[in-house]
Amino acid sequence: MTAILKWAGGKRSLIQAILSTFPPGYEGRAYHEPFLGGGAVFFAIKPGNGTINDVNPRLTNFYRIVRDSPDALIEAASKHPYNRETYYRLRDRFNEGGLSPVEDAALLLYLNKTGYNGLYRVNSRGRYNVPFGTYKNPTIVNVEDIHAASEALHRVELRCEDFSYLLDAAHEGDIVYLDPPYEPLSKTSNFNAYSPTGFPWSEQVRLSETVHELDARGVLFTLSNSEPVKKLYKGYRVSVVHANRNINTKTTARGPVREIIVTNIKNTKTEQKIPL
Repeated sequence: MTAILKWAGGKRSLIQAILSTFPPGYEGRAYHEPFLGGGAVFFAIKPGNGTINDVNPRLTNFYRIVRDSPDALIEAASKHPYNRETYYRLRDRFNEGGLSPVEDAALLLYLNKTGYNGLYRVNSRGRYNVPFGTYKNPTIVNVEDIHAASEALHRVELRCEDFSYLLDAAHEGDIVYLDPPYEPLSKTSNFNAYSPTGFPWSEQVRLSETVHELDARGVLFTLSNSEPVKKLYKGYRVSVVHANRNINTKTTARGPVREIIVTNIKNTKTEQKIPL
């Protein structure tokens, strides 16, 4: 199955490259994903146990409603027509707060499917500020996909906390896939405004320290990021991949970009060890 939300930096186009780093029989291992976002990898493999996590409470509420109340979500989200006036009225309602969990999830789904480029972006005050998106005939509610996602979500534990929870949750032999907000290649290419605080370099460093500890404990990991973080992962295996990225203020700057996949799993098909 595919992810049910559009997401900036989503891994739909890189799923095969990511899964090629996983060991044979990975389906039988516990799986952990601390930066879930749109969950393209999670929904592709539908693990039997493990944890998924995101620090965005509205996103984790959405997945909780998908898991526990899919029909209520479908009913609530199906009420809203696709047009500019409705979009901005519902965006204001979303930012006002005070919504029921089902209504909050329904508005998030609507805004995600009808907003510009599938972005989830908030300003420094935590207000969702993505403009209206122009589409020919967007599918806002995919009933089949929502029910399939609900089934997949029942198999894992859903969390909303700092990624360091992995040090307690992940055990030797488990697989962790990490897809943090990418370190920008330049000041003008920065996009990690999923939360008001963003994801600065100090968080990239702290994440690498967590990954080193997981590796020392025998936890298997694969991590996606941009090339500037390579220096934080010396000694592990890295492969360079090209991913399609459609988010840029200049349309001419959109298209394939170089990214890296870092792993401590020894069966990678194409690898280049980062020099110590």
